[in-house]
Amino acid sequence: MHTRTGRRALAVAAALGLSVIAPLTSAHAEPGTGASAVAGDALSPGDLVNSEPSSFHPLPGQPTNTDAWKIDYRSTTAKGEPNTVSGTVIVPRDGRKGPRPLITYAVGTVGVADRCAPSAGFPKGTALEANLIQQLTLRGWAVAVTDYEGLGTPGDHTYTVGRAEGQAMLDAARAAIRLPEAGLGEDSPVGIMGYSQGGQAASWAAELHDSYAPDLDVKGTATGGVPGDLEKVAAFNDGSYGSGLIFMAAIGQNAAFPELKLESYLNPAGKALVGALKNSCVADGAVLGSFKTIASMTTKNPLEQPDWQQRLRESRVGTHKPDAPVYLYHALADELIPYGVGKRVRADWCGEGANVEWHTVPVGEHVSGVITQSPFAAQWLAERFAGRPVRGNC
Repeated sequence: MHTRTGRRALAVAAALGLSVIAPLTSAHAEPGTGASAVAGDALSPGDLVNSEPSSFHPLPGQPTNTDAWKIDYRSTTAKGEPNTVSGTVIVPRDGRKGPRPLITYAVGTVGVADRCAPSAGFPKGTALEANLIQQLTLRGWAVAVTDYEGLGTPGDHTYTVGRAEGQAMLDAARAAIRLPEAGLGEDSPVGIMGYSQGGQAASWAAELHDSYAPDLDVKGTATGGVPGDLEKVAAFNDGSYGSGLIFMAAIGQNAAFPELKLESYLNPAGKALVGALKNSCVADGAVLGSFKTIASMTTKNPLEQPDWQQRLRESRVGTHKPDAPVYLYHALADELIPYGVGKRVRADWCGEGANVEWHTVPVGEHVSGVITQSPFAAQWLAERFAGRPVRGNC
Protein backbone atom coordinates (compact mmCIF):
# COMPACT_ATOMS: atom_id res chain seq x y z
CA MET A 1 0.00 0.00 0.00
CA HIS A 2 1.30 3.42 -0.87
CA THR A 3 1.89 5.59 2.17
CA ARG A 4 -0.54 8.23 0.93
CA THR A 5 -3.22 5.63 0.31
CA GLY A 6 -2.79 4.24 3.80
CA ARG A 7 -3.03 7.67 5.33
CA ARG A 8 -6.17 8.53 3.37
CA ALA A 9 -7.82 5.25 4.36
CA LEU A 10 -7.00 5.82 7.99
CA ALA A 11 -8.44 9.30 7.66
CA VAL A 12 -11.71 7.71 6.62
CA ALA A 13 -11.54 5.56 9.75
CA ALA A 14 -10.98 8.58 11.93
CA ALA A 15 -13.66 10.56 10.15
CA LEU A 16 -16.53 8.12 10.17
CA GLY A 17 -15.65 5.78 12.95
CA LEU A 18 -13.90 7.90 15.55
CA SER A 19 -12.89 4.44 16.75
CA VAL A 20 -9.81 2.34 17.19
CA ILE A 21 -9.07 -1.20 16.15
CA ALA A 22 -9.91 -3.75 18.82
CA PRO A 23 -8.41 -7.25 18.92
CA LEU A 24 -9.92 -9.53 16.25
CA THR A 25 -12.65 -11.79 17.58
CA SER A 26 -15.62 -13.57 16.04
CA ALA A 27 -17.93 -11.30 14.09
CA HIS A 28 -21.18 -11.90 15.96
CA ALA A 29 -22.45 -13.18 19.27
CA GLU A 30 -23.87 -16.68 19.40
CA PRO A 31 -27.65 -16.99 19.72
CA GLY A 32 -28.99 -17.84 23.15
CA THR A 33 -26.30 -16.10 25.20
CA GLY A 34 -26.65 -12.87 27.14
CA ALA A 35 -27.72 -9.99 24.91
CA SER A 36 -28.51 -12.28 22.01
CA ALA A 37 -31.95 -13.36 23.23
CA VAL A 38 -34.59 -11.88 20.92
CA ALA A 39 -37.40 -10.01 22.63
CA GLY A 40 -40.85 -11.48 22.20
CA ASP A 41 -44.07 -9.76 21.29
CA ALA A 42 -44.96 -9.49 24.99
CA LEU A 43 -42.47 -6.62 25.30
CA SER A 44 -43.09 -3.12 24.00
CA PRO A 45 -40.51 -1.01 22.15
CA GLY A 46 -38.06 0.40 24.69
CA ASP A 47 -38.68 -2.27 27.31
CA LEU A 48 -35.55 -3.59 28.98
CA VAL A 49 -34.54 -7.16 28.20
CA ASN A 50 -31.43 -7.11 30.36
CA SER A 51 -29.12 -4.65 32.12
CA GLU A 52 -25.80 -4.95 33.90
CA PRO A 53 -23.28 -2.49 35.36
CA SER A 54 -20.67 -1.20 32.95
CA SER A 55 -18.28 1.75 32.87
CA PHE A 56 -17.58 4.76 30.69
CA HIS A 57 -14.00 5.82 29.88
CA PRO A 58 -13.06 8.15 27.00
CA LEU A 59 -9.46 6.89 27.35
CA PRO A 60 -8.20 3.69 28.99
CA GLY A 61 -8.67 4.04 32.73
CA GLN A 62 -9.71 7.70 32.53
CA PRO A 63 -12.18 8.49 35.36
CA THR A 64 -15.41 10.26 34.38
CA ASN A 65 -17.42 10.30 37.63
CA THR A 66 -20.30 8.54 35.92
CA ASP A 67 -22.33 5.40 36.36
CA ALA A 68 -22.96 3.24 33.31
CA TRP A 69 -25.03 0.22 32.40
CA LYS A 70 -24.91 -2.09 29.41
CA ILE A 71 -28.51 -2.64 28.34
CA ASP A 72 -30.41 -4.88 25.95
CA TYR A 73 -33.78 -3.52 24.94
CA ARG A 74 -36.70 -4.23 22.68
CA SER A 75 -36.81 -2.30 19.41
CA THR A 76 -38.17 -2.77 15.90
CA THR A 77 -36.63 -3.78 12.58
CA ALA A 78 -37.06 -1.85 9.35
CA LYS A 79 -39.79 -4.34 8.46
CA GLY A 80 -41.69 -3.69 11.68
CA GLU A 81 -40.71 -6.88 13.48
CA PRO A 82 -39.57 -6.99 17.15
CA ASN A 83 -35.85 -7.32 17.80
CA THR A 84 -33.34 -6.83 20.60
CA VAL A 85 -30.73 -4.08 20.43
CA SER A 86 -27.90 -3.41 22.87
CA GLY A 87 -26.56 -0.11 24.12
CA THR A 88 -25.19 1.85 27.06
CA VAL A 89 -26.77 4.27 29.52
CA ILE A 90 -24.41 6.78 31.14
CA VAL A 91 -25.43 9.03 34.06
CA PRO A 92 -23.26 11.62 35.86
CA ARG A 93 -22.54 10.72 39.48
CA ASP A 94 -23.30 14.23 40.77
CA GLY A 95 -25.98 13.67 43.41
CA ARG A 96 -28.65 15.35 41.33
CA LYS A 97 -32.20 14.40 42.29
CA GLY A 98 -35.13 14.19 39.91
CA PRO A 99 -35.23 14.06 36.10
CA ARG A 100 -32.33 15.46 34.14
CA PRO A 101 -31.95 15.97 30.38
CA LEU A 102 -31.33 12.80 28.40
CA ILE A 103 -29.44 12.66 25.11
CA THR A 104 -30.03 9.68 22.87
CA TYR A 105 -26.77 9.53 20.94
CA ALA A 106 -25.83 7.71 17.74
CA VAL A 107 -22.17 7.20 16.85
CA GLY A 108 -20.57 7.51 13.44
CA THR A 109 -19.55 4.44 11.49
CA VAL A 110 -17.66 1.95 13.66
CA GLY A 111 -17.79 -1.13 11.39
CA VAL A 112 -20.02 -4.19 11.27
CA ALA A 113 -18.27 -6.67 13.58
CA ASP A 114 -19.71 -6.99 17.09
CA ARG A 115 -16.42 -6.01 18.71
CA CYS A 116 -16.84 -2.54 17.18
CA ALA A 117 -20.00 -1.75 19.18
CA PRO A 118 -19.80 1.34 21.41
CA SER A 119 -20.79 -0.73 24.45
CA ALA A 120 -17.71 -2.90 23.89
CA GLY A 121 -15.39 0.09 23.73
CA PHE A 122 -16.63 2.32 26.56
CA PRO A 123 -15.32 0.13 29.42
CA LYS A 124 -11.91 -0.14 27.73
CA GLY A 125 -11.62 3.53 26.81
CA THR A 126 -11.21 2.63 23.14
CA ALA A 127 -14.33 4.25 21.66
CA LEU A 128 -12.96 7.64 20.69
CA GLU A 129 -16.37 9.23 20.21
CA ALA A 130 -16.59 8.92 23.97
CA ASN A 131 -14.66 12.19 24.11
CA LEU A 132 -17.63 13.91 22.47
CA ILE A 133 -20.09 12.10 24.72
CA GLN A 134 -18.15 13.24 27.77
CA GLN A 135 -18.90 16.84 26.78
CA LEU A 136 -22.54 15.96 27.40
CA THR A 137 -22.12 14.18 30.73
CA LEU A 138 -20.04 17.11 31.99
CA ARG A 139 -23.17 19.22 31.50
CA GLY A 140 -25.01 16.93 33.91
CA TRP A 141 -26.92 15.14 31.15
CA ALA A 142 -27.62 11.44 30.95
CA VAL A 143 -26.72 9.77 27.65
CA ALA A 144 -28.13 6.65 25.99
CA VAL A 145 -25.94 5.27 23.21
CA THR A 146 -27.44 2.64 20.95
CA ASP A 147 -25.23 -0.06 19.44
CA TYR A 148 -27.65 -0.24 16.49
CA GLU A 149 -29.37 -3.40 15.29
CA GLY A 150 -27.05 -6.38 14.80
CA LEU A 151 -23.98 -4.74 16.32
CA GLY A 152 -23.29 -6.77 19.46
CA THR A 153 -26.36 -8.96 18.91
CA PRO A 154 -27.00 -11.82 16.44
CA GLY A 155 -27.05 -11.18 12.73
CA ASP A 156 -25.28 -8.60 10.60
CA HIS A 157 -25.44 -4.91 11.50
CA THR A 158 -28.13 -3.12 9.48
CA TYR A 159 -25.69 -0.34 8.63
CA THR A 160 -27.25 2.65 6.80
CA VAL A 161 -30.83 1.37 7.13
CA GLY A 162 -32.41 4.58 8.33
CA ARG A 163 -35.66 3.31 9.83
CA ALA A 164 -33.93 0.61 11.90
CA GLU A 165 -31.36 3.13 13.16
CA GLY A 166 -33.92 5.79 14.08
CA GLN A 167 -36.11 3.33 15.93
CA ALA A 168 -33.11 1.97 17.82
CA MET A 169 -32.24 5.53 18.93
CA LEU A 170 -35.74 6.32 20.16
CA ASP A 171 -36.03 3.00 21.96
CA ALA A 172 -32.64 3.54 23.61
CA ALA A 173 -34.08 6.70 25.16
CA ARG A 174 -37.16 4.80 26.30
CA ALA A 175 -34.98 2.05 27.78
CA ALA A 176 -32.85 4.59 29.67
CA ILE A 177 -35.99 6.14 31.16
CA ARG A 178 -37.22 2.68 32.18
CA LEU A 179 -33.89 1.72 33.79
CA PRO A 180 -34.59 2.27 37.51
CA GLU A 181 -30.95 2.83 38.46
CA ALA A 182 -30.62 5.72 36.00
CA GLY A 183 -32.99 7.91 37.99
CA LEU A 184 -34.74 9.28 34.91
CA GLY A 185 -38.46 9.76 34.42
CA GLU A 186 -41.14 10.01 31.74
CA ASP A 187 -40.85 13.80 32.05
CA SER A 188 -37.11 13.82 31.30
CA PRO A 189 -36.49 16.20 28.38
CA VAL A 190 -34.85 14.37 25.48
CA GLY A 191 -32.35 15.54 22.88
CA ILE A 192 -31.35 13.56 19.79
CA MET A 193 -27.75 13.79 18.59
CA GLY A 194 -25.52 12.17 15.97
CA TYR A 195 -23.07 12.72 13.12
CA SER A 196 -22.33 10.84 9.87
CA GLN A 197 -24.00 7.43 10.26
CA GLY A 198 -25.14 8.85 13.57
CA GLY A 199 -26.49 11.85 11.66
CA GLN A 200 -28.56 9.54 9.47
CA ALA A 201 -29.86 7.77 12.58
CA ALA A 202 -30.57 11.04 14.43
CA SER A 203 -32.36 12.50 11.42
CA TRP A 204 -34.51 9.41 11.12
CA ALA A 205 -35.26 9.50 14.84
CA ALA A 206 -36.35 13.12 14.44
CA GLU A 207 -38.66 12.19 11.57
CA LEU A 208 -40.08 9.13 13.34
CA HIS A 209 -40.66 10.71 16.74
CA ASP A 210 -44.26 11.83 16.20
CA SER A 211 -45.42 8.45 14.88
CA TYR A 212 -43.14 5.95 16.65
CA ALA A 213 -42.30 7.45 20.05
CA PRO A 214 -44.59 10.40 20.85
CA ASP A 215 -44.27 9.49 24.54
CA LEU A 216 -40.73 10.92 24.53
CA ASP A 217 -40.48 14.64 25.36
CA VAL A 218 -38.10 15.45 22.50
CA LYS A 219 -36.92 19.06 22.63
CA GLY A 220 -34.67 19.02 19.55
CA THR A 221 -32.25 17.18 17.30
CA ALA A 222 -28.63 18.06 16.53
CA THR A 223 -27.48 16.23 13.43
CA GLY A 224 -24.59 16.67 11.02
CA GLY A 225 -22.73 15.16 8.09
CA VAL A 226 -25.97 13.44 7.14
CA PRO A 227 -25.82 10.82 4.34
CA GLY A 228 -29.35 11.76 3.35
CA ASP A 229 -29.27 10.14 -0.09
CA LEU A 230 -27.42 6.81 -0.14
CA GLU A 231 -27.43 6.53 -3.93
CA LYS A 232 -25.62 9.85 -4.30
CA VAL A 233 -23.19 9.00 -1.50
CA ALA A 234 -22.38 5.65 -3.13
CA ALA A 235 -21.78 7.24 -6.53
CA PHE A 236 -19.52 9.85 -4.92
CA ASN A 237 -17.35 7.25 -3.14
CA ASP A 238 -17.18 4.52 -5.80
CA GLY A 239 -13.49 3.78 -6.41
CA SER A 240 -12.29 6.38 -3.91
CA TYR A 241 -10.56 5.99 -0.56
CA GLY A 242 -14.05 5.92 1.01
CA SER A 243 -15.29 3.07 -1.16
CA GLY A 244 -15.20 0.52 1.67
CA LEU A 245 -18.21 2.33 3.11
CA ILE A 246 -20.23 1.33 0.04
CA PHE A 247 -19.60 -2.34 0.66
CA MET A 248 -20.35 -2.02 4.37
CA ALA A 249 -23.61 -0.31 3.41
CA ALA A 250 -24.41 -3.19 1.05
CA ILE A 251 -23.89 -5.60 3.97
CA GLY A 252 -26.22 -3.49 6.09
CA GLN A 253 -28.99 -3.25 3.52
CA ASN A 254 -28.78 -6.98 2.84
CA ALA A 255 -28.96 -7.68 6.59
CA ALA A 256 -32.25 -5.81 6.82
CA PHE A 257 -33.58 -7.13 3.53
CA PRO A 258 -32.12 -10.60 2.78
CA GLU A 259 -34.24 -10.84 -0.35
CA LEU A 260 -31.76 -8.44 -1.95
CA LYS A 261 -29.37 -11.43 -2.18
CA LEU A 262 -26.09 -9.51 -2.07
CA GLU A 263 -24.04 -12.69 -2.37
CA SER A 264 -25.48 -13.40 -5.82
CA TYR A 265 -23.96 -10.21 -7.20
CA LEU A 266 -20.42 -10.67 -5.85
CA ASN A 267 -17.47 -12.09 -7.75
CA PRO A 268 -14.76 -13.98 -5.81
CA ALA A 269 -12.93 -10.76 -4.94
CA GLY A 270 -16.17 -9.20 -3.75
CA LYS A 271 -17.05 -12.20 -1.62
CA ALA A 272 -13.60 -12.09 -0.02
CA LEU A 273 -13.92 -8.36 0.69
CA VAL A 274 -17.41 -8.64 2.18
CA GLY A 275 -16.27 -11.57 4.34
CA ALA A 276 -13.35 -9.55 5.63
CA LEU A 277 -15.48 -6.47 6.28
CA LYS A 278 -17.92 -8.49 8.38
CA ASN A 279 -15.02 -9.19 10.74
CA SER A 280 -13.63 -5.64 10.68
CA CYS A 281 -14.04 -2.36 12.48
CA VAL A 282 -13.99 0.82 10.43
CA ALA A 283 -10.26 1.48 10.73
CA ASP A 284 -9.18 -1.83 9.21
CA GLY A 285 -12.28 -1.97 7.00
CA ALA A 286 -11.45 1.39 5.46
CA VAL A 287 -8.01 0.11 4.50
CA LEU A 288 -9.41 -3.14 3.09
CA GLY A 289 -12.08 -1.40 1.05
CA SER A 290 -10.29 1.71 -0.18
CA PHE A 291 -10.11 2.41 -3.92
CA LYS A 292 -12.31 -0.55 -4.79
CA THR A 293 -14.93 -0.04 -7.48
CA ILE A 294 -18.32 -1.69 -7.45
CA ALA A 295 -17.61 -3.02 -10.95
CA SER A 296 -14.41 -4.76 -9.83
CA MET A 297 -16.17 -6.57 -6.96
CA THR A 298 -19.40 -7.68 -8.67
CA THR A 299 -20.68 -9.64 -11.65
CA LYS A 300 -23.54 -7.16 -11.93
CA ASN A 301 -23.99 -3.86 -10.11
CA PRO A 302 -26.73 -4.35 -7.50
CA LEU A 303 -27.21 -0.60 -7.17
CA GLU A 304 -28.55 -0.55 -10.74
CA GLN A 305 -31.33 -3.01 -9.84
CA PRO A 306 -34.84 -1.72 -8.99
CA ASP A 307 -35.12 -3.64 -5.70
CA TRP A 308 -31.82 -2.27 -4.41
CA GLN A 309 -32.68 1.23 -5.57
CA GLN A 310 -36.03 1.05 -3.81
CA ARG A 311 -34.48 -0.02 -0.51
CA LEU A 312 -31.82 2.70 -0.67
CA ARG A 313 -34.50 5.30 -1.36
CA GLU A 314 -36.45 4.08 1.65
CA SER A 315 -33.53 5.31 3.80
CA ARG A 316 -33.62 8.83 2.39
CA VAL A 317 -33.70 11.66 4.91
CA GLY A 318 -36.04 14.58 4.32
CA THR A 319 -39.32 12.86 3.51
CA HIS A 320 -41.11 13.77 6.76
CA LYS A 321 -41.13 16.95 8.84
CA PRO A 322 -39.47 16.58 12.26
CA ASP A 323 -41.91 17.73 14.93
CA ALA A 324 -39.19 19.33 17.07
CA PRO A 325 -36.51 21.88 16.09
CA VAL A 326 -33.36 20.71 14.29
CA TYR A 327 -29.76 21.94 14.34
CA LEU A 328 -28.33 20.73 11.01
CA TYR A 329 -24.75 21.19 9.85
CA HIS A 330 -22.43 20.01 7.09
CA ALA A 331 -18.83 20.73 6.13
CA LEU A 332 -18.46 22.53 2.81
CA ALA A 333 -15.41 20.44 1.91
CA ASP A 334 -16.75 17.09 3.19
CA GLU A 335 -14.82 14.49 1.21
CA LEU A 336 -17.05 11.53 2.10
CA ILE A 337 -20.62 12.84 2.17
CA PRO A 338 -21.11 15.59 -0.42
CA TYR A 339 -22.13 18.99 0.90
CA GLY A 340 -24.97 19.03 -1.61
CA VAL A 341 -26.49 15.94 0.03
CA GLY A 342 -26.68 17.69 3.39
CA LYS A 343 -27.97 20.87 1.78
CA ARG A 344 -30.78 18.87 0.16
CA VAL A 345 -31.86 17.57 3.57
CA ARG A 346 -32.16 21.17 4.70
CA ALA A 347 -34.19 22.11 1.61
CA ASP A 348 -36.54 19.17 2.03
CA TRP A 349 -37.16 19.79 5.72
CA CYS A 350 -37.60 23.51 5.21
CA GLY A 351 -40.01 22.80 2.36
CA GLU A 352 -42.12 20.76 4.76
CA GLY A 353 -42.21 23.59 7.32
CA ALA A 354 -39.67 22.20 9.79
CA ASN A 355 -37.91 24.50 12.23
CA VAL A 356 -34.31 24.15 11.03
CA GLU A 357 -31.19 26.05 12.08
CA TRP A 358 -28.69 25.30 9.28
CA HIS A 359 -24.94 25.79 9.53
CA THR A 360 -22.31 25.41 6.83
CA VAL A 361 -18.91 24.50 8.26
CA PRO A 362 -16.70 26.65 5.99
CA VAL A 363 -13.29 25.29 6.97
CA GLY A 364 -12.31 21.63 7.28
CA GLU A 365 -13.73 18.32 6.12
CA HIS A 366 -15.73 15.39 7.46
CA VAL A 367 -13.93 14.59 10.70
CA SER A 368 -13.26 18.18 11.66
CA GLY A 369 -16.93 18.95 11.09
CA VAL A 370 -18.04 16.98 14.12
CA ILE A 371 -15.08 18.01 16.27
CA THR A 372 -15.56 21.74 15.72
CA GLN A 373 -19.36 21.70 15.75
CA SER A 374 -20.00 19.33 18.66
CA PRO A 375 -19.77 22.05 21.35
CA PHE A 376 -22.11 24.33 19.37
CA ALA A 377 -24.57 21.49 18.84
CA ALA A 378 -24.53 20.72 22.56
CA GLN A 379 -25.07 24.37 23.43
CA TRP A 380 -28.00 24.48 21.01
CA LEU A 381 -29.54 21.50 22.80
CA ALA A 382 -28.95 23.22 26.16
CA GLU A 383 -30.96 26.18 24.88
CA ARG A 384 -33.79 23.83 23.87
CA PHE A 385 -33.79 22.29 27.34
CA ALA A 386 -33.97 25.82 28.76
CA GLY A 387 -36.98 26.63 26.59
CA ARG A 388 -35.32 29.39 24.62
CA PRO A 389 -36.61 30.26 21.12
CA VAL A 390 -35.02 28.71 18.05
CA ARG A 391 -33.29 30.87 15.45
CA GLY A 392 -34.46 28.96 12.40
CA ASN A 393 -32.97 30.09 9.09
CA CYS A 394 -34.91 28.27 6.39
